[in-house]
Amino acid sequence: MSAVTDPQVNSVDVSNHDDGDGPWWKDREVLLPVLSGIAFLTGLLCEWSGAGIPALALFWSGLLLGASTFTPGAIRALLKGKLGISLLMTISAVGAVILGYVEEAAALAFLYSIAEALEDKAMDRARGGLRALLKLVPDTASVSIDGTWTPIAARELTAGQVMLVRAGERIATDGIVRSGHSSLDTSAITGESIPVEVEPGDAVSAGAINNAGTLEVEATAAGTDNSLTTIVELVEQAQAEKGDRARLADRIARPLVPGVLILATLVALIGSIFGDPELWITRALVVLVAASPCALAISVPITVVAAIGSASKFGVVIKSGAIFERFGGIRHVALDKTGTLTRNEPTVTAVLTANAVESEVVAWAAALEQHSTHPLAAAITAAAPEAPKATEVMELAGQGIQGVVGEAVITVGSPRWLASGALAERVEELETQGMTVVIVHHEHEPVGAIGVRDELRPEVPEVIRTLSGRGTGITMLTGDNLRTAQALANQAGISDVRAALRPEDKAAAVSELSRTAPVAMIGDGINDAPALAAADIGIAMGATGSDAAIESADVAFTGHDLRLLPAAFDHARRGRRIMNQNIVLSLLIIVVLLPLALSGMLGLAAVVLVHEVAEVVVIANGMRAARTRRRAAAQGAYSLVREDLRKSTTTGGQA
Repeated sequence: MSAVTDPQVNSVDVSNHDDGDGPWWKDREVLLPVLSGIAFLTGLLCEWSGAGIPALALFWSGLLLGASTFTPGAIRALLKGKLGISLLMTISAVGAVILGYVEEAAALAFLYSIAEALEDKAMDRARGGLRALLKLVPDTASVSIDGTWTPIAARELTAGQVMLVRAGERIATDGIVRSGHSSLDTSAITGESIPVEVEPGDAVSAGAINNAGTLEVEATAAGTDNSLTTIVELVEQAQAEKGDRARLADRIARPLVPGVLILATLVALIGSIFGDPELWITRALVVLVAASPCALAISVPITVVAAIGSASKFGVVIKSGAIFERFGGIRHVALDKTGTLTRNEPTVTAVLTANAVESEVVAWAAALEQHSTHPLAAAITAAAPEAPKATEVMELAGQGIQGVVGEAVITVGSPRWLASGALAERVEELETQGMTVVIVHHEHEPVGAIGVRDELRPEVPEVIRTLSGRGTGITMLTGDNLRTAQALANQAGISDVRAALRPEDKAAAVSELSRTAPVAMIGDGINDAPALAAADIGIAMGATGSDAAIESADVAFTGHDLRLLPAAFDHARRGRRIMNQNIVLSLLIIVVLLPLALSGMLGLAAVVLVHEVAEVVVIANGMRAARTRRRAAAQGAYSLVREDLRKSTTTGGQA
């Protein structure tokens, strides 16, 4: 079980996309067990035809070929003081030969070696799905060298180089668009089926396909160290880390090996004292094989590797096997508001006026906000791109900003600090609707109010309904004021709202929630770090290209579509069910075979056959965890867009 008991995490190299698949006859791990099986089966035919000596020679050939795949490893482990399942099989084979049962020993060697080969191939296949992500990176990229577009190997790209990405080509590494407009297909990376529009200044990720037009992209990461290679490295590390159930399987299997050796020794000794030594030594060998925890050792790791690898393909990066198992037990979700439930793109949605023209109010505010770094400033500035120039601009600490536009003094700030005057009731109304309001003063008199709102992501109500329908509790955590938070929560369908929270308050709220049920916290992975750390599972949204976000969370969604959340929960819960099934089946095999072996009802070959068939069944069951429902998610995304378009049409474009 080397693929399980001693996992290796390899460094990621985009220069080598070979997933290791090749003809089976060139793979020693498969070829030797196959040759062992051919020799064993041919020996049976010779035996049945009366050719005893050729049959014996073939049995010996089958035994040596099969045993060569696991006996050397068992001896090396024994010299290091480690007892493993391969050692039990080696002892059983040697004992059978000493007693003259070469045929049974050959059967054991063949069946165990072929089961080991199948296990290794299954693990390789599970890992191969993740490694296929690296094939999204093209082999070459066109970069500007002395004013000429020159093709170079993608792995040689460095930050700062400018790439030319033509229509239909993939982006070789993460970067920022410097010129050109297009739409990108990011479905293979994020699982989002809707193309993403990009223009100069937009960040783009390695592996995205340029659908139309030509883009010039400045690389922000090296060709060998971008968002895709980071994801692959993290998930390969995750596959190497065992979860709670893997450790449970290990805790059961580890004492079983010496326990089985002791039991077999007692059966041989006590039986030999009170009965026929040859009979009871033979039964001891059968007991040795019957109680071997072969299937148990592979039952959980194969499921974890398959499930984590497939999750990465639909946009969910899970950092360890233990996290994967906890993920499947989540019963409550705490969501940050900004950037998680909302688009994180505030826009002006309402303008109130008093003794002024609406366009003037917005222009005056934009003239000052051009000098501000406040998150709302960009929204107001975008609403008036041709705003006049402002002079003598100064920040009023904790209140707003003031300056001179034309010859008038303009002040812009929060209604908590600037009087709303006659607009007070209507300002309160806007806040009740979930808007953040700024007041505009002209010559120290209130002349207008601007409502800015970060709109809810369109898929959020659907996701909340889905989670609630499955019995998952939902809480919104935000630093925004209660009225704004409550308005957005009403739109989303969330009843438990906790507003005006500082980072430490969010962490305290998550800790409180986790006392009653396992909690997942979803945030941006940086600002919500205390809450993410306090949760049973911390989830970062939209982490492609952001190593810091991925590193700070247990789970990272490479896209921004929240429908990944119920899909990820389904995937993890299904994986937990498969793990439980495998553990129960593995233990059941031992419980059933042991008395049959002790009573002599089953011989060595029969016990070996049952064990190895059970191991194949466990492997096949574990590989089911690799199945995903990405197609269904894509169809859901299409339905949502179609519904948005329908609403937009029926409401005259105001939806």
